[in-house]
Amino acid sequence: MGLHLQHLFTGFVALALVLPGGAAALENGDCLICHSEAATVGIERLIDPVRFDHTAHSELGCLACHETVTDQHPDDGIAPSKAVCRTCHEDMDAEYQRSEHAANAACGDCHNPHAVLSTSEVSGSDMNRQCGACHAPDIMADAHGVWLPQAGLHLEMLPCISCHSGSENYAIVLYVTYRGAAPDSASDDAGPGAALAGFEELQALAGERNIAALIDTDGDGLATLEELIRFNTSPYYRNLRLKGMLTPEVVTHDLQILDNRWDCTFCHASGSGAMQSSTLALPQKDGSYLRLPVEQGAVLDALYGTPDFYMMGATRSMAMNIVGLVILSGGLVMPVGHGLLRWLTRSNRHS
Repeated sequence: MGLHLQHLFTGFVALALVLPGGAAALENGDCLICHSEAATVGIERLIDPVRFDHTAHSELGCLACHETVTDQHPDDGIAPSKAVCRTCHEDMDAEYQRSEHAANAACGDCHNPHAVLSTSEVSGSDMNRQCGACHAPDIMADAHGVWLPQAGLHLEMLPCISCHSGSENYAIVLYVTYRGAAPDSASDDAGPGAALAGFEELQALAGERNIAALIDTDGDGLATLEELIRFNTSPYYRNLRLKGMLTPEVVTHDLQILDNRWDCTFCHASGSGAMQSSTLALPQKDGSYLRLPVEQGAVLDALYGTPDFYMMGATRSMAMNIVGLVILSGGLVMPVGHGLLRWLTRSNRHS
């Protein structure tokens, strides 16, 4: 019994050291009572409960990063402590410190710890928006245009990290965008002439169904080429279309300029297996994106798979192949027919 009490006492002491000032009773909900209201804490300290609840940081709890907060906060006058990111992300921090960015931007300059998501849960446009905070898109387009044809289009279709990091496993991710004018609530991060469709707009179209049902009509969890064709040609979705971005599935923080990215074949390689793999990214209420697998190879149909994505050397369209064959055949009719006719009538000319 004495040994049991000793262990129990030791446990209480350890808990008191980890959770000072009686903060053991505080939970995320207690903090969000104030921090979900801009009128109470101000914009800078405002936290979206829905977005925060989806993060891994939410699972750890507010006190894991803000250890000095007590149950008397803010009346106790103690300034909340802030966690150092490298405490948990040591390998990632070491990788980032080797890049030139480390001297100019801290983790919090690019990542909101109260809304941080995994790579597969954010859009390529979201990734580029972080870069655009320092690197103005129009200036970057001009700088890349010195050597890169259609630089603006390339920057629209590629997350910056696709070329400026050692990220791996590239695949085409499809997003639903607006054709022409988009609602005010839509995201304008998709690039020039496009706006990512938001959760509210797509849910309004889906009604009582999950928004995935707008494309995955049979509900099998796979977007087939037939379903993509139906979506792209449906008059009900005439203001929507699909946009593809070549996005790495494994992201690194070794931001740099890589020599092999100057080689066009890094992306424009015919028959690449990775390019045939694609997913459909659909926005969710909590700000994340749900990934839905797409039928293997379906994305390579430029007309019906992804009208706003064309990768020369990889994208194929059977309809365009037929049209091209007809044009080629028609072009051969005159010279071949004329030559054949002259050969058949050669005796007449010799007489």
